[in-house]
Amino acid sequence: MMATARQPKWIALLILALVLASVFVVLSAWQFDQSRTERGQTPADTETPVELTAIYEPGRAMTTAQADRIVTLTGRFEEGTQVMIADRLFNGENGYWAVAAFAVDGAPGGEVIPVVRGWSETYDDVGEPPSGQLSLQGRLLPTEAPGPGPREMPAGVLPTLSVAELINLWDTDSYSGFVVDFTGTAAEGSPLETVWVGPQPEDSEINWLNLFYALEWIVFAAFAFYLWWRMVKDAHLRQLEEERLDREWEEQWRAEQLRKRRLAERTTDDDQ
Repeated sequence: MMATARQPKWIALLILALVLASVFVVLSAWQFDQSRTERGQTPADTETPVELTAIYEPGRAMTTAQADRIVTLTGRFEEGTQVMIADRLFNGENGYWAVAAFAVDGAPGGEVIPVVRGWSETYDDVGEPPSGQLSLQGRLLPTEAPGPGPREMPAGVLPTLSVAELINLWDTDSYSGFVVDFTGTAAEGSPLETVWVGPQPEDSEINWLNLFYALEWIVFAAFAFYLWWRMVKDAHLRQLEEERLDREWEEQWRAEQLRKRRLAERTTDDDQ
């Protein structure tokens, strides 16, 4: 079979198979790379404060370029909007976030944004938000999903910081994210502890369709070599079959010639 494989036409086809397999491997590597998509990627400048109204508009879903940014905002807290968010850890202790609606100066339609004022071990007696014009700075985060219901919680306590749920409570338009105040200004005059939230960790997920395509290209690369091998094998088997038929024909021809010769010799003897 090696003798057949060394023939020029099969060497040329092997080179073609190598080229095709190389292309398929490159395509497979690209699909493997595409199969891993990053979620929650944080831009390099998340820690550089920017004006909230300059990077984010109300009524729009938050993108990865906006989430986790440290933002500055001015405005005032709306009276009677404070709620407590349960199951929040602070220095290893479970407690509550105090959250209130903050009317943002420069918001297109006078929208508010939920602001985390701070943390408390208990949900009562945390004090009302400070009044008057305030300047805050904190991390912008996407809304949480609404908590499962029905649920048994004290009045004014919610299981998650869901903007959709807060909009129903406050009956006012809001940004679809919230801000965790880092300055402590929002907690002035109260026993609240100022909360710090770091950037959310990057996460990745597998795109199974791209992974399937990557494996498919590997199969194509292997098939290119298999097809070449199969064609060489078929050619080799065909050559062996032709050689066998040639030998049989040659043996048959010799036998026929020998028979004719003997017949001729017998005829000559009879004539004599």
